[in-house]
Amino acid sequence: MYGLDGTRRLTEFELPWLSGYEGSAPVRVGNAAAEQLQLDVWGEVLDGLYLARQGGLSSNDDAWDLQVALLDYLEGAWQQPDNGLWEMRGPRRHFVHSKVMAWVAFDRMVRSHREFRLAGDVDLWEARRDAIHAEVCAEGFDADRNTFVQAYGSKELDASLLLIPRLGFLPGSDPRVAGTVEAISRELTDDGFVLRYRTGPADDGLPGGEGVFLACSFWLVDALHATGREQRRRPVQRGVGSEGRTPTGQHPAGVQPLPGHRERHATACPPASPQRPAGAQGSAGAGRSTRGRRPASAVAYRAQRHGPRRDPPAIADAPSAASRCSRRCRTRPRARAGTR
Repeated sequence: MYGLDGTRRLTEFELPWLSGYEGSAPVRVGNAAAEQLQLDVWGEVLDGLYLARQGGLSSNDDAWDLQVALLDYLEGAWQQPDNGLWEMRGPRRHFVHSKVMAWVAFDRMVRSHREFRLAGDVDLWEARRDAIHAEVCAEGFDADRNTFVQAYGSKELDASLLLIPRLGFLPGSDPRVAGTVEAISRELTDDGFVLRYRTGPADDGLPGGEGVFLACSFWLVDALHATGREQRRRPVQRGVGSEGRTPTGQHPAGVQPLPGHRERHATACPPASPQRPAGAQGSAGAGRSTRGRRPASAVAYRAQRHGPRRDPPAIADAPSAASRCSRRCRTRPRARAGTR
């Protein structure tokens, strides 16, 4: 990990005299993650390099040598506990997502060997890939609840488990994937949005009560599509897509659900139930607000505090370069022949 100026020593310390943005103390300088082990990174890097080669980006022998060196390290490290995708500050554990990404690393190297005729110990890579797959399915799956769990021996869920079908670890048609998607939809959502994990029982070294990370809700949309649950995917996608955007048109990284917001988004992630259709929406109290009380909608609350959101002008409304040039040429005096 590096700082913006290339600094490698990112010793973390707190500034207790600062309250933080809107009281979001503690204010920290540096990043303790620089001292952590995050095994998922190896899989993400090797997957990215595989996709780059598959997409036709130029490469050379040094790139493949780097990939082999990365995999050589992972071969001796994948069985270690780590801090995981979310940079847990508690004790290291065997996170299922980290193991899945280790499987991704070996799988993509095997694919690279077969698809691009690149040299390597493919027999060893295949053996490691299959061993990781078998271990995750045995140690990271709760058969009683029919769902994968956050870490070996844990009962907790994690939003990163929604990436299992996208990464190709198991197909969306696998009942274990379907059970995991159902469990997360039922137990790991707040006002229709997906939490990273439940901060209460998780030993992450941080105070509880965090907001929701929007990327996790998009992962749920993708997982519902992979498992063929299109009728349930659409309301989730609408709920996430309706969340307010920044002035540049981007979604925020996270949102904080507000009291009363539940009625608006309660069915954005409905459990499979024949009593209530997936598209049904509760309307009790929706949109009501009085002075001194937060309105039912997060969008309405922001509008109450900051005014309505102003969208950036559409590209079609902005004058094109050709039209600007045309106006300048019409107003600029022309030089006579033979003069400057």
